[in-house]
Amino acid sequence: MSEQERIDIGYRGATACAAAGISYRQLDYWARTGLVEPSIRTAMGSGTQRLYGFRDILVLKIVKRLLDAGVSLQNIRTAVDYLRNRGVTELERITLMSDGASIYECSSPDEIIDLLQGGQGVFGIAVGKVWSEVEGSLATLQGEIDGQIISGESNDELSQRRKRKGA
Repeated sequence: MSEQERIDIGYRGATACAAAGISYRQLDYWARTGLVEPSIRTAMGSGTQRLYGFRDILVLKIVKRLLDAGVSLQNIRTAVDYLRNRGVTELERITLMSDGASIYECSSPDEIIDLLQGGQGVFGIAVGKVWSEVEGSLATLQGEIDGQIISGESNDELSQRRKRKGA
C-alpha cells in the first residue's frame, strides 16, 4: 500500500476509539467542540459516519494522554492546534513535555535535558512512540477508502473461521 493510500484511509468512530483508547462519548464530544475533528469525512446529519484519518487518531491518543496527566483542556487545545500545523515527518521526532500547566515541544535530547534542568518538565510524550502504537492498533482494524472496506490483518476469531470455511 502506498503512503498516499495510507493517508486516505478513513476509520469509523468505533475504530478510532479502539485505536486511541477513548470512549465514543469522548470522541463525539471532541468532534462537536472542534477539539479533534475528522479530516476524511465529517458527520453531515443523522445516520452519517465520521471518518478519521491516521493523523486524527494520533492526535486523539495524544489528547487522551494529556488529559490523563491532568493538563487543562485550554492547553490541550493549544497543543492540538500546534500538532495540526506540523508536517508528518516533524511529528515523529517531537516529544511533548508538560509540567501540568504548560506544554513544551522538544525536538532533541538536549532540549529535554534543558527543560528538566530548569524544573519545567514533569512528564513527556514521545510522539514517535505514540505513532508506532497507533500504527500497530490500526494494522488489525478495518478502514475504508472511498466507501471500499480495507481490512486489517483480520486476526479475530470470526475472520479466521470464515477463512477456514471459504466464506
